[in-house]
Amino acid sequence: MAEDYFLIDIDAIHEREDATLASYAMRSSQSRGRQYPEPDSPYRSAFQRDRDRIIHSTAFRRLEYKTQVFVNHEGDHYRTRLTHTLEVAQVSRSIARALVLNEDLCDAISLSPDLGHPPFGHSGEDALDELMKAHGGFNHNAHTLRVVDVLEKRHSEFDGLNLSWEIRESIIKHGDHFAGTHPDEFASGLQPLLEAQLSDLADSLAYSSHDIDDGLRAKFITFEDLRGISLWAEAEEEVLGQLGTGLDAKTLAARAVSRLIDLQIQDLVETTICGLKDNSISSVEDVRQHPGLLAGFSGEMVTKRKQLKEFLYSRVYRHYRTMKMQEKAKRFIRDIFTEYARDPRQLPPDYARHVDDDDLYQVITDYIAGMTDRFCQDEYRRLFHPYERI
Repeated sequence: MAEDYFLIDIDAIHEREDATLASYAMRSSQSRGRQYPEPDSPYRSAFQRDRDRIIHSTAFRRLEYKTQVFVNHEGDHYRTRLTHTLEVAQVSRSIARALVLNEDLCDAISLSPDLGHPPFGHSGEDALDELMKAHGGFNHNAHTLRVVDVLEKRHSEFDGLNLSWEIRESIIKHGDHFAGTHPDEFASGLQPLLEAQLSDLADSLAYSSHDIDDGLRAKFITFEDLRGISLWAEAEEEVLGQLGTGLDAKTLAARAVSRLIDLQIQDLVETTICGLKDNSISSVEDVRQHPGLLAGFSGEMVTKRKQLKEFLYSRVYRHYRTMKMQEKAKRFIRDIFTEYARDPRQLPPDYARHVDDDDLYQVITDYIAGMTDRFCQDEYRRLFHPYERI
C-alpha cells in the first residue's frame, strides 16, 4: 500500500490560515513585518517564529524566579511569573480555538507581556516608577518593548528579538492600552487585534483564578471564605454535584478553580461572539476601527469578577504577610538603585559601558528590572552586608 507524505511549508501555512481562520482573525501573511527585514522561514509562520524567539530569550527564562504574588523562596508550588505566563498562553489558545482566531498569534502575545517585569511583582514595578519619577517614570509595557527591541542580544546584525509589528503593538497596548503615550508607530486611536484583546482578558482571568489556589495553599483564605463569593460558590456547587461531597481539600480546590476558569471562558467566548455579530465585524480592519474593545464578559460576569477581585485584594494581595514582603522588596530596590546612582562604577561592565550613551538612570533601571527575585536579594547582600562575598 502506497504511503502519502506531506510537507507543510510556509505557503501551505498561509493557505491553511486563509481557509480556516475567521474573517476577523489576523493572518501571518498580512503582518506588517519586522523592524529589520528577514527572509521567511520555510516551515514556520512569522508568529510561530515570534513565539519561539520569546521562549528562547533570556528574559523569558528569568520569569521562573520572578514573583507573581508569593516570592519564590516561600514555597515550590506557588505560581511564578513563568508558570503564570504559561497558564495565560494555555487559556488564550483555548479561547482562540473556540473563536477560530490565530492560535499562534495568541500564543506569542500571551508569552510576551511580562518579559520586562521587574523582580517582586507589582511592588517592584511601583518602586522603580517612584525612583524614575523625575526621569519619565517606569512603565511595564514600555520596558517590555525595550527588552524585545533593545536589551535582548540574540543576533549579530541588530539588537533585540526583531519581533513582528503585531506582537510589539500588543505589548505596548497590553491591559489599559490607552494609558500613557504610545510610540508614533502604534496609533493610540486604533484598537488592538482581537487576538491581543482576548490574550489580555486571559491574563486577568488566569491570575484571579489561580491566585485563589495559591491563597488557599498559603492559608490566607478558606473554603468557607470563598463560599461568600458568588462565582466561586457556583463553581464549587457544580463540582460537588458532579463528583460528590467526599472530595479532599486539594482535589476540591483544583476542580473548583478549573471550573471557575471554564465558567469565565464560556462567558467570554459567548459574549464576544455576540458583540462581533451585533457590530457586523467581518475583518481585521473592522476590529481596529471599532470605537471600543470587542472582546469582553457579560454584565453579570463583570459583576461577579469584580466581587472576586475585591475579595482577593482584601484577603490575599493586602494580607499582612504579602505586604511585609512587598515593602521589603521596595527597600531592596530603592537601596540598590540609590547606591548605583551614587557610584555607577559598581555596575557590571556590560551595563557600565552604556552609561555614556544612555541616561544613567535608564541603565540602572535596565539592570534592576532584569533581575530575578533571588538575584536582587543576593545583590542587596553583596552591596550592603560587610561579610558577603563580592
